[in-house]
Amino acid sequence: MKATDLLYGKYRNLILATAMFNLGFVIWFSFAPFTGGIAEEFGLSVQQLGIVASAAVIAVPLGRIVIGPLTDRFGANVTGGVTLVTVGTFAIVSAFSQTYEVFIGSRIVASLSGITFVIGIQHVAEWFEEENLGTAEGIFAGIGNAGAGLGAYFTLPRIFGEAYADPIFGSAFLATSSNWRAAFFYTGVLAVLLGTVYYVFGAAAKSEAKREATKAGVSWDQWRFIATRYGAVVLSVAYVMTFGLELAMNGWLGTYYREAFGQGDVVIAATFAASFSVAAGLLRPIGGYVSDRVARNETELLPFFEGQYRNQWTFATLSFVVLSMFGMTLAGLTGNIYVAVGAGFLVGVGCAFSEGAIFAQVPAMFPDNSGSVAGIVGGIGTVGGVVYPLAFSAAFLPNLHVGYAIVGASMIPILALTAWVFQPKVAERANDDGWFVSGERIVATGDDD
Repeated sequence: MKATDLLYGKYRNLILATAMFNLGFVIWFSFAPFTGGIAEEFGLSVQQLGIVASAAVIAVPLGRIVIGPLTDRFGANVTGGVTLVTVGTFAIVSAFSQTYEVFIGSRIVASLSGITFVIGIQHVAEWFEEENLGTAEGIFAGIGNAGAGLGAYFTLPRIFGEAYADPIFGSAFLATSSNWRAAFFYTGVLAVLLGTVYYVFGAAAKSEAKREATKAGVSWDQWRFIATRYGAVVLSVAYVMTFGLELAMNGWLGTYYREAFGQGDVVIAATFAASFSVAAGLLRPIGGYVSDRVARNETELLPFFEGQYRNQWTFATLSFVVLSMFGMTLAGLTGNIYVAVGAGFLVGVGCAFSEGAIFAQVPAMFPDNSGSVAGIVGGIGTVGGVVYPLAFSAAFLPNLHVGYAIVGASMIPILALTAWVFQPKVAERANDDGWFVSGERIVATGDDD
């Protein structure tokens, strides 16, 4: 491939992957700013809304684990196109649901839009070199993640306000709750259209040799080997406490600001919630960029992890996330919503930096199995989005502020495991040594250039 064609292909596919992921997050969290209307429509309590937030994530962990190897085998343009068309179709179904059961079922399938992250991570890794991978993946994931804040929380309530009506969603049949139905419908239509474009114009890899090398590394034995390495395990659980937390906060903060502080205006509550998501999304490229820089310059940030430059940055960001969660509880207990919004923004900053740091490392572990690795880490990490909302909304808590500190305390064992794996002697073998499964990784042959 000519240099100009390679450069054009890199950025065309980066743009396509980013657009796919951004819209995927818009669809994934499109329910969040409309929880008040949805609760009224189906008669839901605050605790049941926590279940709705978890249901929107519940299919994604397994979906991400499965889609990773499939993307390695069939190419991102195929899996991305099929995924967008499928989730778009079920988003449209949810727009016309008249029972709680149909609504939950269709939203669970529509939530598979969250697996677009793994598809895009693999797609970008197939086009960019390792020295620029953290930055490229950060741009992809940062702009994509902003779909939850700028797209779902900030934009959708303004386009589809409480008085929204059009020829489709203005009839007496749907008049009581036409706004969230319209949001689901039109984002679903857009997903079907973008899925078609992605399939037609996306290219799986920068060369046929790279494509074949990636396909050759897909097997059950290889997947088991990757999934049990120290490096993959620790980055997976680290992603639970960062991206899993981001998912939980994206789905919960609108309800939190409304219920804990009596903020009844859906647009204002959604805007407050969006401040977290914008930080968690748009600042993510910084996490990847700093990881690239400290690795290239061999910068010692934490000398007790000597020589492990990316690991040092990752550990520092994870520590900040834990501290910021306790800060979130303290801010909420002040009773000042603006202090709580500021604390939420800092949590978003911690998530952004740590997620960028983690996914600067992930594709470098197994360059010919980037989809599988991304699926493992991304899938397991998503579990936090299922569990944490239940902790935030637990009925036994004295108030809605305490849940953040409980979640923060639960992250301390993950931080301890991370410190053990990041020790220089362990880290040097972390991608070859692991638990339960012994053997050697499968190395596919082929020229990646």
